[in-house]
Amino acid sequence: MASYQVAADEEALDYLAELSNGDARNALNALELGVLSTPRSEDGRIHITLEVAQECIQKRVVLYDKDGDSHYDTISAFIKSMRGSDPDAAVYYLAKMLYAGEDVKFIARRIMICASEDVGNADPNAIQVAVSAALAAERLGMPEARIVLSQAATYVACAPKSNASYLAIDKALSLVRKKKEAPIPPYLQDSHYSGSKELGHGIGYRYAHAYENHYVDQQYLPDIYKEEKFYEPDGMGYEKEILDRFRKINNVNFYKNKEMKYTETGREQISGGRQND
Repeated sequence: MASYQVAADEEALDYLAELSNGDARNALNALELGVLSTPRSEDGRIHITLEVAQECIQKRVVLYDKDGDSHYDTISAFIKSMRGSDPDAAVYYLAKMLYAGEDVKFIARRIMICASEDVGNADPNAIQVAVSAALAAERLGMPEARIVLSQAATYVACAPKSNASYLAIDKALSLVRKKKEAPIPPYLQDSHYSGSKELGHGIGYRYAHAYENHYVDQQYLPDIYKEEKFYEPDGMGYEKEILDRFRKINNVNFYKNKEMKYTETGREQISGGRQND
């Protein structure tokens, strides 16, 4: 840039250095933008003053290069702060992205992913808050979108954490990819079409709602995978209630698998309902 005859004030250079967070590439990019957007003075030189730096240097170039490392570093820190239950850090990185002009839809998608992947069933409301915030942010736009995004980010950050559902689907997908196809048990197969009964479809299926506590011991996985465990909640938040329920299910003294006593009307509703779906 020597050929441009640039004269930069020391306070302008200090300003650029501070906002570039020690990234020389960003500082040079910002300085170049200032040079190209500032007219020459009467002395034939381009003067980069503090005022010029503040008014002419685009914040996005200085703070948040969306095509460079800063973009990925900031969103990574944002997600990890929510996962790590630090609402203050999450809000800081959110503010940094918003200040730099990041797309609110991009931020909202990351909050939704974190709500499901890192909170999951430990707080099922987290995904609802995240989805609602995403819709609201898109409809409101900035500057109001900052409010709903902050609410969602802090909710996810403060929620109890569990990645059990995330691990469950990845384990199941890995099995499906790597191992052979397994036949679905005949009693679980569709029995509504003509000729299905002759194939044994639906025969022997036990309708859960016809049993005490709406549960009956029945194998649902294919035979070769009947011992597989995919979803293993660890007892955080609402998953404690899930664990308690399944402990009761596994207690033979709790569920006796006795059919419930229905009136004729009740049995008609069952026979005409979804028990074979």
